[in-house]
Amino acid sequence: MIAKLLKRRARTGEDGSIVVEGARKATGGKGKARIVMTMAVFFGIFSTISGRLVYLGFQTPDLSGGPQSRITASRPDIVDRNGEVLATDIKTASLFAEPRRIVDADEAIEKLSTVLPEIDYEQTYHKLKSGAGFVWLQRQLTPKQQADIMQLGIPGFGFRTEKRRFYPSGETSSYIVGLTNVDNQGISGMEKYIDEQGLSDLQASGLAVAKDLKPVKLSIDLRVQHVVRDEIAAGLERYRALGAGAVVLNVKTGEVVAMASVPDFDPNNPYNAQEKDRLNRMSAGLYEMGSTFKSFTSAMALDSGKATMNSRFDASHPIRVGHQAIHDFHGKNRVLSLPEVFLYSSNIGSAREAELVGIEGHREFLHRLGILERMQTELPEVARPTEPKVWKQVNSFTIAFGHGVSTTPLQAAVGCAALMNGGYLMNPTFLVRTQQEAMAIAKKVVTEKTVEGMRYLYSLNAEKGSARNARVPGYRVGGKTGTAEKVINGRYSKDLNFNTFVAAFPMDDPQYLVFTIADAPHPEKPGMTDVAAANAGVIAGNIIRRSAAMLGVKPDFSHENGATLVSYE
Repeated sequence: MIAKLLKRRARTGEDGSIVVEGARKATGGKGKARIVMTMAVFFGIFSTISGRLVYLGFQTPDLSGGPQSRITASRPDIVDRNGEVLATDIKTASLFAEPRRIVDADEAIEKLSTVLPEIDYEQTYHKLKSGAGFVWLQRQLTPKQQADIMQLGIPGFGFRTEKRRFYPSGETSSYIVGLTNVDNQGISGMEKYIDEQGLSDLQASGLAVAKDLKPVKLSIDLRVQHVVRDEIAAGLERYRALGAGAVVLNVKTGEVVAMASVPDFDPNNPYNAQEKDRLNRMSAGLYEMGSTFKSFTSAMALDSGKATMNSRFDASHPIRVGHQAIHDFHGKNRVLSLPEVFLYSSNIGSAREAELVGIEGHREFLHRLGILERMQTELPEVARPTEPKVWKQVNSFTIAFGHGVSTTPLQAAVGCAALMNGGYLMNPTFLVRTQQEAMAIAKKVVTEKTVEGMRYLYSLNAEKGSARNARVPGYRVGGKTGTAEKVINGRYSKDLNFNTFVAAFPMDDPQYLVFTIADAPHPEKPGMTDVAAANAGVIAGNIIRRSAAMLGVKPDFSHENGATLVSYE
């Protein structure tokens, strides 16, 4: 039957070949069908994939499975004024897990704990059993930890290269440079300031590329910074104090050349950075400054035009206001000239100066010098000063000798700098600034004559008074001490002091100012005193002695320390 059918359909071609038409037609039909089926299958596959992609595009990402796995963003180097690196990025490895690939969570944790014994078992177990696609286990491992974990061969564990911050100077400049968190974001100090200037926006947009980030140059001189930190750390131990600090200011530009506070912390291992005593006392601590404030009181009296160097103030007996009485620590019990009020640090004489100016004039002068305003500077950790809501006569009297208002040591230093640099108040800066740039934003707050008088008083006090411990041969240092009873739980302590010292040099044309503090110091040896001259003053003198040459101040031994004591008869 089949043979007859083929015979009927066959014909002879032109070349003599036999063509079976039925077979050809059958084969052609099947080929077309296969092509159509194949196209349909591929169309179905691509349609499914496209539909899935469109669906996922409209979904909200599920972040519950663990932290983001993005690479930490770059940060610019931070350098001192001479280009020495204070902070830089380094690469480090961080450990992650893919819980969906973990076979035995208990075994994985048991192995991991041999390398990371501090790991939290319960927390890690929940992460590994979460079924998520990605979870962080430990950030910023050491190279040895990474190598040891790799040798464990745990399935589902992996590493990502991240950036972390490294601080070559360690504790030396910790409060100024600040800290970053585990995601390399600034959380304190200049690190936080840099983020606030736009770096965080660059990081969020993915534009914070290391090669495009220029180093941030600070006004800090690392050499002087080391001296300051070394001296206050030694003073903390020597005087068994709760804290100590110091700042070195360029009075011509307002640049902070060095500033430190102890106790401090190592930013490379900041495990104790949040402890209660870890406070940048220089800018974030509020204190009553004691007799250092008499710098402002004497300057106020001179600048008001109501007093001169020849003015006299009755300090022969205490001043009584209601139930309160104002006494002198070592009173002369007589009428004092204005220079003698400063030299003998007379509380009574200072109160008389404030009385001469008046309550409103007193308050206005301190605000004019920025002492009672929140300081404007790059460092985020700045405290707001406090003052009485209503100034009464007794407030003006006590504030005249440094009790009744609280401010930061850095603000007090800035105010004193204005009394030394020609009368110009300029906000302190932690960035490099020229004298021309500083003068463009400076505010004239006192007259040249007032500045001349204050330079004389500082020099006089170093020659004859309480600032003698800060004298350094050849550098003509002047200054003022401040010993204030420490305020504890709202009451003045009879046993603990907060001591301050301000020094400027060279006094014929001051270039730098040093302000030091000693929080609750004790006498260095039995029988010795705990007043500011014996601790804060000594620290200031040591800082000047070790750093003056680094600051470019040339010694001059052609004449004595400073002022000639004038008789005011």
